[in-house]
Amino acid sequence: MRKITSNESVMTNPTEIKGNWNELKGKLKQQFAQLTDDDLMFEEGKKDELYGKLQIKLGKTKEEMHKIIEML
Repeated sequence: MRKITSNESVMTNPTEIKGNWNELKGKLKQQFAQLTDDDLMFEEGKKDELYGKLQIKLGKTKEEMHKIIEML
């Protein structure tokens, strides 16, 4: 995934977001075998809820989860 600089304005459509999430989900499952598809279900507007579930399942802090996802 490419980071967006503050000078860029990007309009992403739902298909693009879903594609990016599917790629990230695959990488998370490779790194953490205990994660299931149910653990990684993404619902629009519920990103914080997803991070919370992952934090609990993996025993990570919010900051650790953000770092993990940024590195993928």
